[in-house]
Amino acid sequence: MILLTGGESMERLFDLDWQLIADSCLTIIAVFVLFLAFSFFLFNPARKMLNSRTEKIRDELNDAKENMEQAQALKADYEEKLKNADKEAEAILSEARKKALANENQIIAQAKEEAARILERARVEIELEKQKMADDVKKEMISIASMMAGKVVSASIDTTVQNRLIDETLKEMGENTWLK
Repeated sequence: MILLTGGESMERLFDLDWQLIADSCLTIIAVFVLFLAFSFFLFNPARKMLNSRTEKIRDELNDAKENMEQAQALKADYEEKLKNADKEAEAILSEARKKALANENQIIAQAKEEAARILERARVEIELEKQKMADDVKKEMISIASMMAGKVVSASIDTTVQNRLIDETLKEMGENTWLK
């Protein structure tokens, strides 16, 4: 305290005594210890939790990015496969068309061969019929000649005359008459 003239004491506005300094130091030390305690028991776990959460979010974002890249790659792969499938389908259809055309040509060739065989068989049958008709005409001529010969015999013509008459008749009719 400061004594003033007249015996009055004046109180200090800001009284710094040892007690105040000691209390202030203890308070600062207590606050510092409290800060260390909070830091150790509260702030550090909170920081660890925030860091682990940040790390987890970062990992999830990286995983999401990798999954997105894989999805894009799969999408591109599937699109390529779809294009190849279209090309493959077109190739299969083209091959089927070629086979169909080959089968068509083979069937046409077989039909032509069968038609040729039928025509050949018909030609052979015609030739056989011509031969048969020629044989029938020859038989008819022989029968006519025999009748003529019978008439000649009945008229008492000798065999020389009879043979001459048959030869003349055959010459008159000709070899090609029954072949037509």
